[in-house]
Order: sequence, then C-alpha cells, then structure tokens
Amino acid sequence: MIQTFSIDNFQTYCDLLSKKDKHLKAIIKEYGYPPMWTRKQGFETLILNILEQQVSLAAAFAAYKKLKERIGTVTPAKILAMSNEELRECYFTRQKQVYAKELATAFVSKQLQWKKFSEMTDEDVRAQLISIKGIGHWTADVYLMHSLQRTDLFPLGDIALVNSLKERKQLPAHITKEEMLVIAEPWRPYRTIAAMILWHAYIKKRNIKIEQ
Repeated sequence: MIQTFSIDNFQTYCDLLSKKDKHLKAIIKEYGYPPMWTRKQGFETLILNILEQQVSLAAAFAAYKKLKERIGTVTPAKILAMSNEELRECYFTRQKQVYAKELATAFVSKQLQWKKFSEMTDEDVRAQLISIKGIGHWTADVYLMHSLQRTDLFPLGDIALVNSLKERKQLPAHITKEEMLVIAEPWRPYRTIAAMILWHAYIKKRNIKIEQ
C-alpha cells in the first residue's frame, strides 16, 4: 500500500508520533509543528537534489539560483546543451556535471519513468532512481519524502537528521546506523514525519534559514 502525507493529515501524524515518543513531543512543544517540506516532482527537483549532495543547503541553493539565472526553467534539453565550463560557472563540481548530464539523458531517453512514480512502491521508485549514475539512496529517499510525499522514509545518510537524533536521544557518537534504525522502528509507518520533526529541531536550534 502506498501511503502519503498531505496538508490534511500531516499534523495528525505529528500528533500520533508525539504520543509514541517523548522526545518528538518535546520538539513540537518547544518549536511547534515542523513545516511540511514538499517539492514538485520532476527533473528540476532532482537537479536540486544532486546539488544538495554533501554540501550545505546554502551552497546548494546558491548553485541552483545561478543555474536558474542562466537558463531559466531547468529542463533536460537545456542541461544537455550546456558545456562543462558553463555548468562549472554555475558551481557544479566535475562529478555533478556528469551526474546532471546522466540524469538529463535518462529523462530524454525515458529510462526514468518519473510520471509513473506516484503509482509505484517506494522500493520500485528507489530502484529506478539509483540506476542513474550520481543518484544514491539519500537522493532517492529525499525525493520520495519531499516530492512524492511518502510517509515512511528515514534517510540515515543525512548528517543533520543523524545529529538531531543523537542530540535529542542523547546517543553515543559511535552509534551504528543499524542501532539508529532500531530506535526509529516504533515510528513506522510515519518515519518521514519523524525525520521532519528532527530536522525542525536541528534547524531551529541553529537558527538556519531554509529557502524553498
């Protein structure tokens, strides 16, 4: 069964998690409900997801803004028409230049059936996405979370999420991913919403400004 969140049920799911977990409840009590972070589906969002890999959000948005200023709407055809030098001037690293072109090629060739994603399971969407060079599990997970609004993702490749979990649960620095997944297990099938609550705490604690 494909389960999604929306404006109609998001806070209800937050409340359900608050009843299950005192640390999540404390975050909502301190900072309020988290924003319902969503993004549109499609190529442009996946390019932004690639830019966000292993850099700060501010750095990723700076590159994205530069790209938009240069080409307007970000489409596969426009990316394929850009030279590596032009991409570099938009702050794409050498690796991300390759990833952007690979993604654009997958869209043009219809290797990526992204318009059918809403009908596909999380596992099948992930399998399609990670078949593209440059898209790993973290990128696939954040697309499933923010663009497809699936309820049960917990991307432990995300440093902010991991750090927030450690802070709130007072976990040891050396805790394994497997141990963190055990901690998150009671939050099924709403681990996406739990992740957003933890991100909310991380962002508010550090007064980070988020662009949408």
